[in-house]
Amino acid sequence: MNLFDTVLRCVATLVVFLVFPLVIGQTEHKVMAHMQGRLGPMYAGGFHGWAQLVADGVKFAQKEDIVPAGADRRIFQLAPAVSLLPYLFVLLAIPVGPNGFVGQAVDAGLFFVLAVMGVGVIGKLMAGWASANKFSLLGALRTAAQLMSYELPMVLAAASVAMAAGTLSLPGIVDSFQWYWLPWQIIGAFVFFTAGLAELQRPPFDMPIADSEIIFGAYTEYTGLRFALFLLSEYAGILVVSALTAVLFLGGWHGPMSDQLGWLWMILKTFALAFVVIWLRVTYPRLREDQLMRFAWTGLIPLALVQLALTGIIKVAIS
Repeated sequence: MNLFDTVLRCVATLVVFLVFPLVIGQTEHKVMAHMQGRLGPMYAGGFHGWAQLVADGVKFAQKEDIVPAGADRRIFQLAPAVSLLPYLFVLLAIPVGPNGFVGQAVDAGLFFVLAVMGVGVIGKLMAGWASANKFSLLGALRTAAQLMSYELPMVLAAASVAMAAGTLSLPGIVDSFQWYWLPWQIIGAFVFFTAGLAELQRPPFDMPIADSEIIFGAYTEYTGLRFALFLLSEYAGILVVSALTAVLFLGGWHGPMSDQLGWLWMILKTFALAFVVIWLRVTYPRLREDQLMRFAWTGLIPLALVQLALTGIIKVAIS
């Protein structure tokens, strides 16, 4: 890999990181508007509310950037970047197509992406602690408790796929994919995708940032573009979780004419799962805090262990 190839891969990943989350955000406006009969997001700009995303961006840019007097300014200002940037690094390791169509192939890519995604919780803790606000700190602690609880079933579900493929490399997992994995790994797919939603604090797992609870959790004191960065990290997280689910459980770029159109199949699967994320937001009510934690420890973790045991049994039987 020469210097030009390296720069090209980095630029392509950065473009995807900057564009695709915005597309998902715009899609969420439209899907929710149709499903819930919302007129506002369908009005801005005229035809189908095409300017809604632009209006939101201008609104955030115009708002005053306020830092509380008692806040730790350096940590307060750094927290949004710490929440957002891990998703950029994860995108570098996700294979988009065959024949090396990936930002950077990592031998232990599965460990890498799961470890880096876990860094995002540090940004939320930094935001809550540095705000000099007891309610923000409490919201940050609830966020950390939720993310750490749902990290375990997510890792166990991913370990099942790694066991089935016999490798921790994401391109290797996609290369090893067989059609019969779909029914075989369906439990793991459900656990991984659901735990991913909980880590992103997406409805119905948005209790730590619910407006009916502690205003907006760790982000209470944030305004303007810094608050927008936290929202952008949510949409970037939807992109990453959907792409990882497609890679691990749906065959990634596999599909008809995959040698030529593998990248297209990967994008279609990713955005189909992103649509499911939006669909769930407008369908299910928010869980209470006790229900949310109970679902992780008594629901998803046992299911992930069952999937792991099933994978071990089938692998032994096949060998």
